[in-house]
Amino acid sequence: MSEENQNINNEVEAPVTELDITAAPQPAAPVAEPAVKPEPEAAKPEPSVTQPQVIIQKEKGFAHYVGFAIIFVLCVCFYFAPGIALTYALNLVPGVTLVGMTSWILSAIFSVIVWLIFKLKIKGFKKSFYFYIGCCVFVVALLIGAEVLTEQTNVFADIFAMLAGGLI
Repeated sequence: MSEENQNINNEVEAPVTELDITAAPQPAAPVAEPAVKPEPEAAKPEPSVTQPQVIIQKEKGFAHYVGFAIIFVLCVCFYFAPGIALTYALNLVPGVTLVGMTSWILSAIFSVIVWLIFKLKIKGFKKSFYFYIGCCVFVVALLIGAEVLTEQTNVFADIFAMLAGGLI
């Protein structure tokens, strides 16, 4: 019987494998925690009560509004520069007098026509707008060149007089 008892004992005890050895839990190494020093009570910020903020806004002066108006007028004149230049060239023809509102309307019509030419020739609104702005820069450069190179003509004074309603 002793052999039978030994066989039963061998069957009950499972053989130890390599997986069992690696899967065995390893004891955790103690982690040294840094010593935390308690902060003194005076160093902690006290919770503050939220108070309403007072925002002081400076009023804009008269110069701010005048500057904004001048920039606006210059932007409009820049955008209509091709039409204004064409109207000015037409106004230089003897016998044609365009002053005041007529010159502004004709300048706007000429500018829209120039923009439509760019729009029809160049596909895409954004790209045609960029080319139109480039045309405006070119026209303004031509007007500045005409003002500087010719001594007798006052191009910008004549354009201002034409648009303001005075005679050239």
